[in-house]
Amino acid sequence: MHKIFNLRITKAPFRVWGVVLFFLVSLPSFATNIYVSPTGNDSNFGSSIAPKATLSAALRQAREMRRLNAPGIENGIQIILKGGTYAQYEPVYVRPEDSGTALSPTTICGAEGENVVLSGGVKISDWKKSGKFWVADVPDFNGRPLDFRQLWVNGKKAVRARDVADFEKMNRIRSYDPANEILWVPAKSVKSILKAPYAEMVLHEMWVVSFLRIKSIEIQGDSAAVRFQNPESKLQFERYWPRPMVAPGLNSPFYLTNAIELLDQPGEWFHDIKTNKLYYIPLAGENPNQDEIVAPAIETLVQVEGTLDRPVENVIFRNITFSHTTWMRPSEKGHVPLQAGMYVTEAYRIDPQIVRGDNNCKLDNQVWLERAPAAVKVKCSNDISFYNCNFEHLGYSGLDYVFGDRGGKVQNCTFTDIAGNGILVGSVSPPSLEIHVPYVPHDEREICDGQQIINNRITNVSNEDWGCEGICAGYVSNINIEHNDISEVSYMGITLGWGWNQTFNRMHNNRIYANHIWHYAKHMYDVSGIYTLGMQPKTVISENYVHDIYHPGYVHDPNHWFYLYTDEGSSCITIKNNFTEGEKFLQNANGPNNIWENNGPMVNDSIRQKAGLQK
Repeated sequence: MHKIFNLRITKAPFRVWGVVLFFLVSLPSFATNIYVSPTGNDSNFGSSIAPKATLSAALRQAREMRRLNAPGIENGIQIILKGGTYAQYEPVYVRPEDSGTALSPTTICGAEGENVVLSGGVKISDWKKSGKFWVADVPDFNGRPLDFRQLWVNGKKAVRARDVADFEKMNRIRSYDPANEILWVPAKSVKSILKAPYAEMVLHEMWVVSFLRIKSIEIQGDSAAVRFQNPESKLQFERYWPRPMVAPGLNSPFYLTNAIELLDQPGEWFHDIKTNKLYYIPLAGENPNQDEIVAPAIETLVQVEGTLDRPVENVIFRNITFSHTTWMRPSEKGHVPLQAGMYVTEAYRIDPQIVRGDNNCKLDNQVWLERAPAAVKVKCSNDISFYNCNFEHLGYSGLDYVFGDRGGKVQNCTFTDIAGNGILVGSVSPPSLEIHVPYVPHDEREICDGQQIINNRITNVSNEDWGCEGICAGYVSNINIEHNDISEVSYMGITLGWGWNQTFNRMHNNRIYANHIWHYAKHMYDVSGIYTLGMQPKTVISENYVHDIYHPGYVHDPNHWFYLYTDEGSSCITIKNNFTEGEKFLQNANGPNNIWENNGPMVNDSIRQKAGLQK
């Protein structure tokens, strides 16, 4: 039966294919399920015994079933991915045509009890030993030489060759010369990379790190003048906040990376993009020809995108692992962020200063931003949800509700080994809007509204871009962030709000409740477990448990850390019944009507016990 219909479908013109498909979906075995397998074929029906090979082909079949109003779809269409790894060369695009309804959603799920991985990775094999290194040719990807910024060995991120194994031993700058776009450093710190063509500096600056491609190094006595490529040189030296520190004992630290001269420790690697060879020094017990070594090839695995007038609606992802992505902008243009990994496209100091709207305080700078990619991006949608999914081994952020999203739930998911933010929700100023101008769109649909982020484990995120966060919510309303466990974060646990002013905007009625935040601020200060910005009427932060902050020795101000922190313009927010180890809180340039009530170690112990993940 299956072979006969396979032959007819592959040979028939489209109008006949549609008739045959209409007939097939009338059969009980094809009523609502479309199956996909790594060993399938996209010309198959999508049955359990004749599955599709790709998620994209299954989505197209589901789209046609809905378009033809095929019998059996009234209870929804379920795309079931059988166990295995699905290697991708581009994102899976989910469009308005793929929408379900509230009563009949489109569900994309891994088969029960099976490990389903959507991967943007490429395996590296055929290693040869050469002195202290093992060397492999990097295969082309999709017809082009492959470049990448991460490497995983047996599921663990290897270290891109750098000058220090221990960040407490980072060198520190000597002075900062914005007029000539020069960073002065100790000469001995850069002598080993004078001939390295693509070396990078990662510069620690208060609450961010900048990734700067080195253009030239000029030794002058015991100091060296370091210049950088553009656009990052211009952005780095014109951006007014944050800045490198130059103060006794607090000068900004930095580390160097991406040079074979720095490859000297087990577990480190270097990719020579001129020869396309990969060098690696194995850890004890590793054998590159027997181990699984994966390099990432794409930045985004799934892109759900509609329009404000025609959103993608009612799509559920369940039991899927999203893994092995990269982010290439730092290699091509550098990375100069402002906060939460949002990178600067233009920024400069203004003089004389201007008064900033309702804040009645002076503004000394202008900034415009873009956001980095995520493994899964959702834009202009209604009710796009993720249950029991894993986001792991990712070159930037995990999941991003970018803009114009209504509803959607992220529940019982795990986010781990992520270079940037774990979860992002909401605009952080559109690219054309200067960040200090309140974002009050005429069309309220632009604001992300009603997301539910519940019972997720978020750990080991922001492990490359240290200025990123466990959960970052920008201009949002009616968001609920509840019972998550967040740990091993380089900067903040949860941030809520944007704008640095107390002018009325669309943010309101947000909730951060019963989260467990610990082992945060691993690398950055001016930090808190929970942090807010802007006016947010009827927003409540309650019954969270925040403890065990890190104390790195190289931060710009060793005292500038907090458990709870309402920053510039924070207004109309209630902060109550949060269990913290001490009463170290900050209210900086706040607006009116904030309520602080019963926060600290005196809070009833039942709140501490109930915070975090629920079974």
